[in-house]
Amino acid sequence: MSVDRHLDWPDCRNARDLGGLPTADGGVIRTAALIRSDCLQFLSPEGVETVRRTGVSRIIDLRSHGEVSTFPTPFTADPIALHISVEDPSDPQDHTTIVGACITMLDLHPDRIAAALRAIAEAPEGPVIVHCFGGKDRTGVVVALALTVAGVPEYEIVADYALTQARLAPLLADQLAAEPDESLHPEMIEYRDTRASSLTEILRHLDTKYGGPLPYLQRAGLTPTDLNALRTRLTT
Repeated sequence: MSVDRHLDWPDCRNARDLGGLPTADGGVIRTAALIRSDCLQFLSPEGVETVRRTGVSRIIDLRSHGEVSTFPTPFTADPIALHISVEDPSDPQDHTTIVGACITMLDLHPDRIAAALRAIAEAPEGPVIVHCFGGKDRTGVVVALALTVAGVPEYEIVADYALTQARLAPLLADQLAAEPDESLHPEMIEYRDTRASSLTEILRHLDTKYGGPLPYLQRAGLTPTDLNALRTRLTT
């Protein structure tokens, strides 16, 4: 089973190394190959130095253009940063669940999802960090697809996704405390929840509509060479 591989980056709540996850063919995801995180805008100066000491070669920011311009991270202007927004301001905003938001993202922007995975595969040698704001929905989907390509079994991918729930529980508690209208709390919880069944439902959507994650990615523009390069980069 997956274990908590939390990284102690000062003022980041949800950073962890995907290294150690097993693949179906007996391999393993390499340590410090792929790191998922919440937004690096919250890093303290000590946290920034901690990240740099990992030897990170690329930081992929999945947030919207508005988020990046309004809340830049210490790395936004750095050459190692790459901004690939996987959403658009014109996208439907009437979702009440994280599942609905992620399915819309996948259906409307497969080219951007493919670009994010290609950016992982083509990054210079060194750790690649993928983040959005909370490191749950946008990051969760991109990381899940990258791990699928690498051959990690679905139950391991889902278990890793669910680790975010505990990491962000204090943030959710703060958000609920700041909302005096308790009638809104159930919807807030539902939209921020990263229970295992949510990712499972998202993956089933890919099965039903596209024939699975890999056919979805191929339809999105990733070639067999791209997929092999990503698999080779992430696994032993």
